[in-house]
Amino acid sequence: MNILVLLIPVSMGLGSLGLLAFIWSIRANQYDDPKGHSMRILSDQYDDEPNQG
Repeated sequence: MNILVLLIPVSMGLGSLGLLAFIWSIRANQYDDPKGHSMRILSDQYDDEPNQG
């Protein structure tokens, strides 16, 4: 039972750290364009030598 005195605060601290990291990532606009790069990588528009045929 004495281990719970240590494990509960550690788990609460790690959960709070994860929540703070998630809030920071939202405020830093990390999730603005989730499909943009996956569509741009398939485009020939910016290739140095695009395939002509």
